[in-house]
Amino acid sequence: MPIRPSLSITPPADTTATVADCLFCKIIRGEIPAKVIYQTETVTVFEDIAPQAPVHLLIIANQHTPSHLKTDDASIYQALLSTAKTVAQAMQLEDYRLIINNGAGAGQSVFHLHLHLLAGRSLQWPPG
Repeated sequence: MPIRPSLSITPPADTTATVADCLFCKIIRGEIPAKVIYQTETVTVFEDIAPQAPVHLLIIANQHTPSHLKTDDASIYQALLSTAKTVAQAMQLEDYRLIINNGAGAGQSVFHLHLHLLAGRSLQWPPG
């Protein structure tokens, strides 16, 4: 696993939470403890503090982006999905679910673009 590099986070022009007060930005900077299991220059992965499955990881972009609707940068999604695959393979997960919640009505509680990776139990459909 990569060693945690020194990261700098720059805010986008339009943001609902500033980089200074964003919970996930604070985790990236090491200001709030989290069980970080993987980190690169572009992505950080850590365990969810309120897991909804035996494996519940948050895969977050290190660049502060409030939501799915606030970016057109495909490289962010490439990094998130590639990291999900890397972590799932390292954990020998074959069955898992990836989720992006966009907006409070869809369950987004931290306004910083991220994926949920859920695994370790049978996941029903439809969710929610």
